[in-house]
Amino acid sequence: MHETPFPIYETGSFRYNAEGPSDSPLPPVVLLHGMLGDLSNWVDTVEALSDNGHRVFAPVLPVYDFPLSETGVPRLTTHVQDFVDTLGLDSVILVGNSLGGHVALLYALKHVEKVHAMVLSGSSGIYETTMGSSFFRRQDREFIKERTEMTFYDPAHATEDLVDEMLEIVNDRPRALRLLKIARSADEETVTEQLPQLDMPSLLVWGHDDIVTPPEVGEEFRNRMPDARLEFIDECGHAPMIEHPDTFNTLTLGFLEELAEETQVTSPSGQ
Repeated sequence: MHETPFPIYETGSFRYNAEGPSDSPLPPVVLLHGMLGDLSNWVDTVEALSDNGHRVFAPVLPVYDFPLSETGVPRLTTHVQDFVDTLGLDSVILVGNSLGGHVALLYALKHVEKVHAMVLSGSSGIYETTMGSSFFRRQDREFIKERTEMTFYDPAHATEDLVDEMLEIVNDRPRALRLLKIARSADEETVTEQLPQLDMPSLLVWGHDDIVTPPEVGEEFRNRMPDARLEFIDECGHAPMIEHPDTFNTLTLGFLEELAEETQVTSPSGQ
């Protein structure tokens, strides 16, 4: 994992970052990274949200930690469920990118009463262009570099360090097998037909140039979810919070501000 400028806490088997005031009027925000992501993806978002008065949790999703037979999107969803329960969070706002968005969706379908709202970005769950098994079999650095660059509009974000990290993963058979299992699980655990059940306020933030989950995927999420708003970011790929953190955070903070105003209006004290 990349180094992060914030502390990592441990409670039981959970590793996570927690920032911001515990007395925020809104439910805490839980940030869920993607399959090949980690907490460093959320550095700017954690800072922006916590600086604006939100309680923020960013758990490490243990992609490589489960037995191969258990590895998949459902097991990661159970991990998030256990995390929320262990920390005693009664209601949450889920923010998920890519696989993290898929986990958020599955959690929300199982625990709709515990999800106040969602922010999804490049989420799997309907359709995605997977890396394919060749990604985990070929040890050619140029091939891995090209596939890593697919995540971004600007290939400069696929740094040498990131490519080296991906190469190290695909050369580690236990980790590569788990990633392949999760990728297949994501293909199988589609939520397309269940999306109308998710009527909580939802913000969809999509890169206009996302080739992993193309713009039409974001549009289908918007069309199927009863209370979803879709925002596109130009010159942006699959990870808006990395490639355009200021825009992503501005959109997310605006959405959270609207939620706060609605909460005040509907609460007894706001009448």
